[in-house]
Order: sequence, then structure tokens, then C-alpha cells
Amino acid sequence: MNVPTREHGFATRAVWSGRERCAATGATIAPIYQSVTYTLPQAGAPVDFDYSRTKNPTRNFVERQLAALEDAEFASAFGSGMAAVAAAVSLLSNGDHLLATRDLYGGTHRLFTHVLPRYGITTTFVDTTDLTATWAAATPRTRMLWLETPSNPLLRLADIAALARTRPRGVLIAADNTLASPFLQRPLAFGADIVVHSTTKYICGHSDALGGAVISNDAEIAAQIAFHQNCVGAVPGPVDSYLTLRGAKTLPLRMGAHCRNAQAIAEYLAQRDDVAEVFYPGLRSHPQHELATRQMSGFGGVVSFRPRGGPERARAIAETTRIFNLAVSLGGVESLICLPASMTHASLADAERRVLGITDDLLRLSVGIEDIDDLIGDLDVALH
Repeated sequence: MNVPTREHGFATRAVWSGRERCAATGATIAPIYQSVTYTLPQAGAPVDFDYSRTKNPTRNFVERQLAALEDAEFASAFGSGMAAVAAAVSLLSNGDHLLATRDLYGGTHRLFTHVLPRYGITTTFVDTTDLTATWAAATPRTRMLWLETPSNPLLRLADIAALARTRPRGVLIAADNTLASPFLQRPLAFGADIVVHSTTKYICGHSDALGGAVISNDAEIAAQIAFHQNCVGAVPGPVDSYLTLRGAKTLPLRMGAHCRNAQAIAEYLAQRDDVAEVFYPGLRSHPQHELATRQMSGFGGVVSFRPRGGPERARAIAETTRIFNLAVSLGGVESLICLPASMTHASLADAERRVLGITDDLLRLSVGIEDIDDLIGDLDVALH
């Protein structure tokens, strides 16, 4: 098949984008190019490949695939989601100011609060569900708005289109699209300048390859990100690139199952008297449910909730489930449960977590693709 275009459907692009028939063998599946260096025809001659930190054919395949999934022109792949986050904020300089979603992934929060200040970059955390409050926090030095939508772990949504429409001049919008995946949401279409993914999560989907990506339609931004990628060298190896390329082919099939199971579990938890609060955009009780129906084509595979009984009961539930494994990360085919306050967001101070609502009794579920009756049965036993 020729390279798919944007006119092709998502599933077709997921399967066929990024790869080409091997000229040497005719292999249909893109090979793993394990070589670090490449023999040159002559010294100093321009070539496609000379050293794998700069370019690797297998990495090129997955970069083209990732760009296609976000309906974008350019993508740079990185060795982890956090390497991709660091690459995106490398567009900032000393003296710049960053606005960021208040309740975001703990690793991103740690980078913004402990690393960026050493380079003279300041961050203000804002409630990006509130359009007025978001831009009221901007200063003449604000150069970027960092969105995580849905946010991790409280699943709050930001109206990307409204924020893009009302942004001050000169402010880039970067959207971490990890929890939605490009199958459910494509921020560039709503006016974002940059999309970031931890491809470790839904895009790869099998919890067996670390990776990240920065994606854009802006050639100048893409060139700066690619320059950073080569300079810093935080790139995925060819095997991780291959696993991501392979995993992404089934993204539309897996996301459908994740969404169906998560919706059923959210509704099950919401009707229980021993559950105090459920966070899931697919519930009508969610404060941004209407926005989710407009901005996303599905509600995702993550459900967070607070059981009644306090932190002790939450810990007991997390340590009692059998199908939901107690583990960090999310987005794999297997179901996971975690206590964000002591696991994914443990690097935040207690006071910061309280402000964000990441309390010691909060549980986060990464709902997998297992049989829904088995998942609900597992939770039912743990809750009892």
C-alpha cells in the first residue's frame, strides 16, 4: 500500500503509516535497524543516516506513524514521556514564564518546580478549566501554556479551542494528550501548537516499551525540537521504536475496549453508597462532561474515585484487588490500580497534594481490556 493520507480513516493510518516496503527484501513489516553507525560513500557527503542518535530508520518509521495519528506534519520520538516533556519546554529561555495545568502528572510537576527554575524559567499553576482565571495569570513574560487534558489523576478537562482563541500574542499552547490518545482527541485541530505523548501508555499499549513524542504542524517548532533531540540524545532505541510502531496499529481497537470498560466501572462505582466520589468524563455528573462530548470522541480508560472510609480503606482496596495489579503507569491492556498520593504523585509536598485534591484516599484505575464482569467482580470483592 502507498503511504496513507489524511483522507484515510484512523485505523488505516494506524496500520500503514510510517512504514514502507523493504527495498532489499520486500518485507511487509518494518525491520529493526539495530546498527548504531552507517558506512558512508565518502567523507562529508550528505546522507540520510550516519549515526543513530541523529537518525535511525526504525525510529523514523514510528515518527511518521505518530505524526499521521495526530494529523500532523512533524513528530520527534524520545526515550520516555518525560524526555518529550523536557524537549517541549526546551523551547523556553531564561526569563520566560510558563502557565501549567494545576493537577498534572507528578513527574511533569517535578520538572517544572525543581528543574526549570535553575534555568530561570518560572511556572504558575492554574485551573485551566477556568478560561478567565487561566489568562488572568499570564504575564508579559508568559511564553507557553501547558495543558494536561484530561488531567492526571483527577481527569479535569481544558477547553483547548477556547484557550487558543483567547490566548495573548506570543504564547504557545502545548497539550499533553497522553490520557486521551490521538484516537480520542487531537489537540492540534483545536488550536494547540504542540502535542506531547508518553507513548509508553496508550499508543504502545502493552507496558513493554518506554517512549515519548513531541508533535507539531509548525516547521520552525519541529526543527527546534529535532535539534534538541539530536543534541540531548534522549531517543528511543530501535527495539522500543519497533514495539511502539507495532502497538499503535491496534490503538483504535484497544481504546474502544478501554472506554467501554471504564464507562461501565465508573457507573458501577457511582451507584455504590460506600464510594464518596467518582471522577470520569463519561459521567453526566462530571463538571466538564459536555466539553468532553465536544472535544473527545470517547471518554478514556482512566477512572479515579474516593471510597468512604478514609486512607486506610483506600489502601486496603488497592492491596486487595487481584486483576487490578497495584502498580504505577497506565494505558496498557492490563488493568492497574494505584494510590497517586503515595505512588505517581509522591514527589509533591503534602500541602501541594491537598491543594490539588490528590488526597490519601484517592484511587486511580487504569482500566484494561479484560472481560468487564471480571473487572467489576474484582472491585466488588475488594470494596466489600
